[in-house]
Amino acid sequence: MHRYQILIEYVGTNFVGWQIQSKGKSVQKLIQKKLSKLLKEKIILVGSGRTDAGVHAVEQSAHFECKNKIQNLDKFLKSINHFLNNMNVSISKIKKRNLNFHARFSAKQRIYKYVIFNRLSRPSLEKGRGWHIIKKLDILLMKKGAKKFLGTKDFSTFRSSSCNAKSPIRTMKSVKIRSIRGRIEIQFKSQSFLQQQVRSMVGCLKYLAEKKWNIKKFDFVFKSKKRTLCAPPAPAEGLFLEKVIY
Repeated sequence: MHRYQILIEYVGTNFVGWQIQSKGKSVQKLIQKKLSKLLKEKIILVGSGRTDAGVHAVEQSAHFECKNKIQNLDKFLKSINHFLNNMNVSISKIKKRNLNFHARFSAKQRIYKYVIFNRLSRPSLEKGRGWHIIKKLDILLMKKGAKKFLGTKDFSTFRSSSCNAKSPIRTMKSVKIRSIRGRIEIQFKSQSFLQQQVRSMVGCLKYLAEKKWNIKKFDFVFKSKKRTLCAPPAPAEGLFLEKVIY
C-alpha cells in the first residue's frame, strides 16, 4: 500500500463540517468519493481532525492509502481539483508519506484563526468569512483575557455539551491578537482542541472586549468549568483551520 498526505483548502459555508455524517454534505465524503473515482478503488480519507459546520480551512491535512503508486503527482493534483473546484474545495498539495504517518495522531500542533470585522459596514469582499461586530471592541482588554488561556488548563467552560473528548485538559501554546483597520485576527495554537473550544473562547473575549464582563468575571467564568456560564459561541463563519504542524 502507498500512503499520501494531502493539504486541503475549503469554504465551509455549504458543508455540515469536515466529518462524514448520516445526513448532509461533508468535505471528507466529497473528497473521498472523488479520490475513489479517480484511483478506481475504495479510498478511506483520514483527516487531522473535524471542523464544525460552516468552519473554513486554509490548510486542513488528511491522508489516504491506495494500492498503486501515483506516478505523476502534479497531474494527479490537476485531475482531482478538476472535480472539486466548483464546490469551493481544492487540494493545494499532495505528498508521498511512509506508512507510519497519520494525519491525526502524528500532528504536533494545530493552528486556528478567528476573524472579526469590527466596523460599522458589513464586509462585501469577505462576506461569510468573519464575524461582523459593530460595537467598538477594546483590543487591550481582549489581549489581557487571551493571556489567561495560556498553559495547561481545564477548558471545560468552553467545551460543547456534545464533545466526546476523554479529557477537558488542553495545553494552549500561544494566542496572538492583531488588529488592522477594523479587522481583528485571533490565532490559537495547541496540539488539540475540544469541540467548539475556539468559538467559545472568542465569544468570551468578545464579552470582555465590549465590557459586558470585566477581567474578574472573565476569570471566574473560565475557572468555574461550567458550560452554562460561557458566553454564546462566536459564529462558525469566522473560524479557519490555518495549519497542522507535524
